[in-house]
Amino acid sequence: MDKNSIIGLVLIFGILIGFSIYNSPSEAELALQQKRKDSVQAAERIKAEKAVAVPAEKPKEVMNDSLENLRKKQAMGSFFQLTQGKTSYTSIQNNRLKLSISNRGARPVSALLKDYKTSFGKPVDLISADSSSFALVFPAEGRTIRTDSLYFAYHPKGNTHCFEARIDSATAILFEYILPADSFHVQLNIRLIGMGKMISANATDVNLDWKLSSLTHEKNKQLEASVTSVFYRFADGEVDNLSETGDDKESLPNTVTWVSFKQQYFCSALIQRSGFQKPTDVSVLPAGDSSAFTKHMAATFTLPYKHGNDEVHKLEFYFGPNHFKTLSSYNIGLEDQLNLGWGIIGWINLYAIIPIFNILTNFNINMGIVILLMCLIIKIVILPLTYKAYLSSAKMKVLKPEMDEINVKFEKEDPMKKQQAIMALYRKAGVNPLGGCIPLLLQLPILLAVLRFFPASIELRQKAFLWAADLSSYDSIFTLPFTIPMYGDHVSLFTLLMTASTIIYTRMNSSQFSGNAQMEQMKWMMYLMPLIFMFSLNSYSSGLTYYYFIANMMTFGIQYLMKLSVNEEAIHRKIQENKKKPVKKSRFQQKLEEMTKQQQALQQQAKKKKK
Repeated sequence: MDKNSIIGLVLIFGILIGFSIYNSPSEAELALQQKRKDSVQAAERIKAEKAVAVPAEKPKEVMNDSLENLRKKQAMGSFFQLTQGKTSYTSIQNNRLKLSISNRGARPVSALLKDYKTSFGKPVDLISADSSSFALVFPAEGRTIRTDSLYFAYHPKGNTHCFEARIDSATAILFEYILPADSFHVQLNIRLIGMGKMISANATDVNLDWKLSSLTHEKNKQLEASVTSVFYRFADGEVDNLSETGDDKESLPNTVTWVSFKQQYFCSALIQRSGFQKPTDVSVLPAGDSSAFTKHMAATFTLPYKHGNDEVHKLEFYFGPNHFKTLSSYNIGLEDQLNLGWGIIGWINLYAIIPIFNILTNFNINMGIVILLMCLIIKIVILPLTYKAYLSSAKMKVLKPEMDEINVKFEKEDPMKKQQAIMALYRKAGVNPLGGCIPLLLQLPILLAVLRFFPASIELRQKAFLWAADLSSYDSIFTLPFTIPMYGDHVSLFTLLMTASTIIYTRMNSSQFSGNAQMEQMKWMMYLMPLIFMFSLNSYSSGLTYYYFIANMMTFGIQYLMKLSVNEEAIHRKIQENKKKPVKKSRFQQKLEEMTKQQQALQQQAKKKKK
């Protein structure tokens, strides 16, 4: 990228911004659009809150007509009597979770997390009664029976909350829920008693259907939706997921131990430690323009059935936060849903960032201070690399006058000769031109690790610091009357501070890019990158951009102290002494010189042929 390319990019951005401003609606149109949007959102929110507060199912029409009753009886057969009843709800709770279960289908219709609130100030509910289902599906008497159309009788037995759909004295379906104290974990036993005479003789399995529309909980619905999807773990330990950006479906060919409907900071998971029999069908569908929901997710499980007298399927639910320590305590890989990065980036998060963060949060101090201290600790650990990079930059600065002389001397010569002269100067002086870049590249995995860590850290959720009301979301200080493509409709202050400090840092260190055409191009890239990040991170976690900003400010301070401690005159003397010493060429350098000579010979032959 040369200067013309940079100017072209700037013009493109300018045209996009100008086009957005030109096509932005008038104040009256904006007011009308906002009024319509607010009314639609209010209606959807009221509907969702009603579902949270009082789980309600569609009222069942009263069937007085004998022909209609006969039709339904023929459709349900021996299960007809179980379709007659009145819907009621049973709540079981501990200090973390309140689970509401409907007697129709014995299914969960609400899962309230007591310690968490939505961005609207309401309790976080992971289930919407009107937009979810949970049912056992099996063939019986030539029909397909779903348990969510049957009414169950509630029979509590100590800590076990039993829901029973009894067909006769020897035949019944039981859903048994157990909620341990101080847990987001719910045990569920599905028992089929004497069902061998009801379920078709040739059936070797039954299905379990689970559907859930995830409610919107965060301020940035678009970001929340972008990380919401169906995750699953195979029996061999591999964790995979459906697309997070569009609709997707998969029929999983291997045994899975859990399927999770994961959101940005919460998840609802169904677990069978022994593994669900294959296949398991999973799907995800975006909720579109709905403000109440982010995604529609579904899973159909296969449970083996051997026509025994009393068969039990032991399952577990997890309704709770995507908190790394909490998820990992179950020892089944639920924490692998968190996108902490691949390879070395994930290792840095697992074995460095998360342990440091957890230690600091134990002191119960403000999260902004936690991030500052974490950044300080990381800066101290990588201080040797920072010092090496600064020392290399100082050497390059001392050599700059001699490099300028070479540039002038070989200005009209073959560029390759100039490059050879510069490399010869580096060898005599004992300077590595990449010495300042390599330590910085080694720090890059840390920057990428925190890029993954902060947006996935629920500890930052709704934690305020300075002007940022929520460190897990963007810190808007001004709302624009229009939307800029790739930037948004707001201005985040920490993002601006991060961008400005990065450009200043690049300016302070630009001297090491002089004297080399390739390095000059890299310099322009270094100026362009902060602007790209400004557009990319404007709607990201303000905790992340705050970290990048204070990391830059700490770097300024460290460089100032190093400047006081590093004597450039002593460096110059050392370089001059190195020049007097015989140069020992490595095998790599010798090979490089041979390749350069061969290339020069080929170029000369080509010139002779042209003549």
